[in-house]
Amino acid sequence: MTNSTHFTTQSIHAGTTPDPTTGAIITPIYQTTTFVQQAVGQDKGFTYSRTGNPTVAALEARLGALEGGLAACCFATGMAATTALALAVLKAGDHVVLSDVVYGGTSRLFRQVLEKFGVHSHFVDTSNLAALATALQSPTRLLFLETPANPTLKLTDLTAACKLGKEAGAIVAVDNTFLTAALQKPFVHGADVVVYSTTKYIEGHNSTVGGALIVQDAKLHEDIVFIKGTAGCTQSPFDSWLTLRGIKTLSLRINQHSANALVVATFLESHPAVANVYYPGLPSFKQYQLACRQQASGGGMLSFDLHGGSQVAIDLMNALQLCALAENLGSVETLVTHPASMTHASVPEEERHRLGISDGLVRLSVGLEDTTDIIADLTQALNVAVAKEVR
Repeated sequence: MTNSTHFTTQSIHAGTTPDPTTGAIITPIYQTTTFVQQAVGQDKGFTYSRTGNPTVAALEARLGALEGGLAACCFATGMAATTALALAVLKAGDHVVLSDVVYGGTSRLFRQVLEKFGVHSHFVDTSNLAALATALQSPTRLLFLETPANPTLKLTDLTAACKLGKEAGAIVAVDNTFLTAALQKPFVHGADVVVYSTTKYIEGHNSTVGGALIVQDAKLHEDIVFIKGTAGCTQSPFDSWLTLRGIKTLSLRINQHSANALVVATFLESHPAVANVYYPGLPSFKQYQLACRQQASGGGMLSFDLHGGSQVAIDLMNALQLCALAENLGSVETLVTHPASMTHASVPEEERHRLGISDGLVRLSVGLEDTTDIIADLTQALNVAVAKEVR
């Protein structure tokens, strides 16, 4: 492996070398359950794929290098990673503070699962530092931040929030799925843990599900590794191999996602049927200056509301042809999601509305198609939706 610290070079080479047996430049898929040991108590670093596998280890080394931390721990899904973090650091009676707008699965885990085991969660507007400071006055074991937030794109000032968390004695975790280390580096701002759904931009091709946790503290890393092996939620060798392949183009892809998203967001902002566009790369975005400080670009995700409310938005989504209605993001294909009925359906309606997740909010993961074609599809769908409302 080259000693280069450039992100694009590391995304291709970090954690891997040509296969020592054959010289293959691509890491092999070690699709095996077990590994023959040389003698009692002697092995070559791997014994059983639930606890460690060479293909998975290569991905873990690469993700750790890209983030600037120890080797990652990779999991079967992003929610498996979040669950493993909770199991590694929390116990009954602990207090957790989370961003009020987070992925629906994260909300379900803390509200409906961990609460039963005596873990108390407080969802707070972490973009409001005064509110965050007040929440952290209660002894807090874990501060879980998501920025940009899913699906409203609301930002949290990472430097300030991490400082408050550290002063309160909390472990600070940042879900960086929307941006990846290519566009935002949570460790630079003081985070202790970086959380990923590698399903999204990291793999990027709608081919796998996976998750990862990266830390800088050796003891915390050891605790997470223990949970991974004990709970049996590790990522499979084949999914790791696909993710290793996808990550090679991460820098190129996410920069193009961002460029395309800015073009699409600018179009939507100018369309008379669109009431609001939420995209950190737009100067009109109310946290635009913060986005410029802590993100390399606006990213590939945006959301918008339409005049006329939820039915017009639903008609729009049903009329799209190129943009696929699907519950994922970060892939080469443009995907549209209806958070109220899909990703955040389990969040109570009153709570959703309070957080800005209206029944008509449309989330758009802008893909790598030509923006002319994406805009043409949005235009025809907007025309259909508006015409239906007029009737």
